[in-house]
Amino acid sequence: MEIIPSIDLRGGKCVRLYQGDYDKETVYSDDPLGVALRWQEMGAPRVHIVDLDGAASGTQANLEVLKFIGSSINVPLQVGGGIRDMGSAENVIGMGVQRIVFGTSALENPSLVEQACRRFGTDAIVVGVDAKDGLVATRGWRKTSSTTVLNLIHQMTTLGVKRFLYTDISRDGTLSEPNFQAIEEIIKECAVALIASGGVSSLEHLKHLDSLGVDGAIIGKALYTGDIDLREAIAKT
Repeated sequence: MEIIPSIDLRGGKCVRLYQGDYDKETVYSDDPLGVALRWQEMGAPRVHIVDLDGAASGTQANLEVLKFIGSSINVPLQVGGGIRDMGSAENVIGMGVQRIVFGTSALENPSLVEQACRRFGTDAIVVGVDAKDGLVATRGWRKTSSTTVLNLIHQMTTLGVKRFLYTDISRDGTLSEPNFQAIEEIIKECAVALIASGGVSSLEHLKHLDSLGVDGAIIGKALYTGDIDLREAIAKT
């Protein structure tokens, strides 16, 4: 299981939201590159970056910061937020990003995801499944659809998607615990590589996720608050 630190960008700064609420923001650093370099130095196998401005507006707003990070660190990047057309996808991949994450587009424009799988290869594509009470949320978590998590995953696998990023919005940024029950259900029902996100705040949480068979675990707020030491988490899970 990969331990993946997250950098959420808003206005060029590293922030964390509480349960995806843009009005409940905590700024942790105005130096995203410095944060990325710290995660790299601590042994991160890859870094997950989210353009929160892009996720909400549909237009990527932190490309310069992303480009700066991509040209300055040596670990692979996984990037999402506002990638809603092929031009945006090609632009991000062109920066050397290894994986791009489609969220809103997966639900609203599945043909784009299918095209991206053919264009870049399935290893480069992740579909972000952001859940609110079992239903998929889109547009920076501000809109909730009528599509269930499992239905979206099944639909995407028919298009060639192999890797998914599952986030329970109610747990994100809360330091509570991941939604282990939902994660276990996805792994049992769907033959996919699953990255878990939301609520991870201890080594015990990471060990539990590992025992469920997830492909990776994203850690955000817990790294900034010191609840989890990245180097220790990588060594012990």
